[in-house]
Amino acid sequence: MATLSLPDRHVLLHGGDLLVVYRDPLIPPRPAPGQPGTHSDFIPTEPELFIAVLADGRVMAFNGHVDLGTGIRTALAQIVAEELEVDFEQVTMVLGHPFEVPNQGPTIASATIQITAEPLRRAAAQAREHLLALAADHFGVARTALRCAEGHIAVVDDGRPPVSYGELLHGARHALKLADKVPLKPAGDYRLVGRATPRVDIPDKAVGKLTFVHDLRLPDMLHGRVIRPPYTGHDRGEFVGTSLVAVDESSVADMPGRVQVVVVGDFVGVVAEREEQAEAAARRLKVTWRQPERLPRLDDLDRALRELPARRRPLLEEGDVEASLAQAAQRVHRTYVWPFQLHGSIGPSCSVADYRDDRLRVWSGTQNPHSLRADLARLMRLDEGMITVTRMEAAGCYGRNCADDVGADAALLSRAVGRPVRVQLTREQEHGWEPKGAAQRMEVEGGLNADGSPAGYRFVVRYPSNNAPTLALLLTGTITPSDIPFEMGDRTSVPPYRYPHRQVACDDVPTLVRASWLRGVSAMPNTFAHESHIDELAQLAGEDPVAYRLRYLADPRAAELTEAVAARAGWRPRVAHAAPRVVDGWYRGRGMAYAQYVHSQFPGFGAALAAWVVELRVHPESGRIVIERLVVGQDAGLMVNPAGVRHQVHGNVIQTLSRTLKERVSFEDGLPVSREWGGYPILRFSELPEIDVMLLERPEEPPLGVGESTSLPGAPAIANALYDAIGVRFTQPPFTPETVRRALATSRVAPTEAIG
Repeated sequence: MATLSLPDRHVLLHGGDLLVVYRDPLIPPRPAPGQPGTHSDFIPTEPELFIAVLADGRVMAFNGHVDLGTGIRTALAQIVAEELEVDFEQVTMVLGHPFEVPNQGPTIASATIQITAEPLRRAAAQAREHLLALAADHFGVARTALRCAEGHIAVVDDGRPPVSYGELLHGARHALKLADKVPLKPAGDYRLVGRATPRVDIPDKAVGKLTFVHDLRLPDMLHGRVIRPPYTGHDRGEFVGTSLVAVDESSVADMPGRVQVVVVGDFVGVVAEREEQAEAAARRLKVTWRQPERLPRLDDLDRALRELPARRRPLLEEGDVEASLAQAAQRVHRTYVWPFQLHGSIGPSCSVADYRDDRLRVWSGTQNPHSLRADLARLMRLDEGMITVTRMEAAGCYGRNCADDVGADAALLSRAVGRPVRVQLTREQEHGWEPKGAAQRMEVEGGLNADGSPAGYRFVVRYPSNNAPTLALLLTGTITPSDIPFEMGDRTSVPPYRYPHRQVACDDVPTLVRASWLRGVSAMPNTFAHESHIDELAQLAGEDPVAYRLRYLADPRAAELTEAVAARAGWRPRVAHAAPRVVDGWYRGRGMAYAQYVHSQFPGFGAALAAWVVELRVHPESGRIVIERLVVGQDAGLMVNPAGVRHQVHGNVIQTLSRTLKERVSFEDGLPVSREWGGYPILRFSELPEIDVMLLERPEEPPLGVGESTSLPGAPAIANALYDAIGVRFTQPPFTPETVRRALATSRVAPTEAIG
C-alpha cells in the first residue's frame, strides 16, 4: 500500500490536481445506528473526506474506525481499490484520527465492513464515475465506450493510448459531495473483493517498526506512573473522587529523577526522568485514603444481580406465554449466570501526551478516538479543536479496556510538568481497573407440548453496565458517578427458533463494578441461555438436537448453515445422553449450537451467522475437559477478504474457549482479586484443539460483520456436549475442573440436575 509523502489535510481540502469526495460535517455527529455516540459538543467546520485521488495516481481513503487487529485496514483498501479500479498497492487507508477521518462512532459491534464501509464504497464509486465523465470529454466518446483498469481509462476497441487518472485531474480541483446513490460495481465483476489478501499491517510489526504506542518515544519525554484509589474497579458510589486524605510528597523527595507528584482530587501520579524511577516513586509514595464502604457483595453473583434495582424494558411479546406454559406437558425453568470477565490485554495500556501552549497531543491505543478527544476536552477544559489524538496500535482488547484511561492520565501529568509524558499501567492496575466484561443473568421459562413441540418462551436478561466513563473524569471530580444503566443487555435477546408464544424483556440495571462491552457483548451470554434451552427441549422430546433445531429455525440461511456444519462434523442423529460413552476412563460427548449476532439497540440488525459442533471428553476424577475437535461454520455474506474472515473466526474460537473453560473474575469484599495471570488463567496454546473452519460462500449477499459472531455458539455447544457426556446441565461458566467434579458427584444422585 502507498504510504510515503502523502499530502496533509490542508492540501486535500484546498489544493488542486486532485479529486476528493466529501460530505458536510454531521452536527451532532451520528454514530452507526444503535451505537453509542461521542457525547461531543465540538462543531466541525471542515468537510469530512472519504476519498482523495492524487495526481500521481495514489489514493487516500478515510474511515472513522480503527483496526484493532481485525484486518479492516486491508479489507477497506480492497473495497476502495475495487470500486476505483486501481491497484491495491495504490491505496492508503487513514483510520481513526480525528480531524482527518469522518466521525463514525466507536469501533464496536462488528460494524466497520457491514456499516461504515458503505459510504466509503459509495465515495470510491462516485470518484470512478466522475473520472469516466472526464475521460468521455477527453476522448470525445460516450461514457459507455470507456473502460477503467489499473488507474487508467481507455476506449474499448480503440488504438488510442489510455489516459491516467492523474492526467485527467491536471490543472483543476475536483470536489464532489458524497451522493446518496451511485452506480456500484456488480459483484460478478469483482477482481479484488472476495479474494484472500495478506494483511498490510503485519510486515511492519514483524520487523519491529514503530507501530505500537508502547514503543513511542518523544524528545524531552518524561515517564509517569499513577497511584489508584483503594476502591479498585468501582466507578459508582459516594466514595468515588472523594477518598483521598493526604499525600506525603516528602516520602519521595530524595529519590533520583527529579520526581514530581501530581494530585487532583483522587487522581495521584508521579513523573520522573526515567521509567524505572517513576515506577519506584509510585511504590514508595505515601498516600492515605479513606477505605470505601458499602461495596456490593459479589460472593453470590446470582443474588447480587437479582437484587439490583431494575427498570424492565419489554422487547417482544407474541401470543399468550402464560397460557401456553400452563398447558405445557413439561416445563423448564432455568437461571443462567455469566461471570465478570477480563478483556485481558496482554500488554497493559499505555499512552503518551504532550501538553503545551494550551494545546494537547495524545498518542493512544483507543478504539474510540473521537470519544477520547471529547473526554479530554472536558477533563482539560480545552476546546476539542485544540486536541489531537493520534491512534496507534496497542495490545488487543475487543472491547473497552484502560486505553482511554491511561491517555487521560498522561494528559494530566503532561500539563503538570509542561513536557511530554509517557504513562504505562501495571498489570495489577490493568486487571483491577479495566471495565470488566459485564456479568449477566438470564432467566428462562419454557416448556414442551405433548407432541414434543416447544411451548411458550419467556426470557428476561440483566446486564449491569454503564458507558464506563474515562476514569480521570471521575477521579478528578470533573463528572459525578452515574447510576444510569447502559442499555446493552438486549443483543441477540430474541431466540432464532419459532416459539408460538414469546415474551422477551431486558431488566436495565446499574453496575455492580466498573463494566463495559466485551466481545459478543450481551449476545454471547444470551445465546448461552437460548441454545442450552433448545437443546434441553430436544432431549426432553426424545429427539436429535440438530434435527430438532432444524425443524424450528425460522431463517432458511440459519438452517442451511446448521445442516452444513453438522454434515461437515459427520453428525449422526441420536438423542443426547441416550447412550453414555466411556472410553479409557473418559466420558465422551458432542454438542451443537447456532447463533446470529444481532447488534445495536433492540431490534438491532444481524451480523454473521455461526454454528459450532464440539466433540470433547471429560475425566471423572480430575474434572478435566479436553476439547478434541471443533467444526465451526460461518455465513458472513460477501467476504471482502476471506483470509481475514478466517483469522477472525480462529481468534473468536480461541478466546471463546478460554472464556468458557477458564475465565472468571474473583472478588473478595467487593474488590476484584484477579489482578495477575496467576489469578486469572487463560487458555494455553497446548490446550487448543483441532479447529475445522467452514466459510459459506455467498458473494451475492451483502457483507455481514464477523468480529464477534463466531463467539456466540461456543459456550452452549460445550455445555451441550458436556450434557451428552455426563447428563448434567451447566448453567454458569466457566466449566472448570472443580465445577465438573461437583457436577459429576451430584449427577450420580440426580443425573439431570442443573449445576452452576
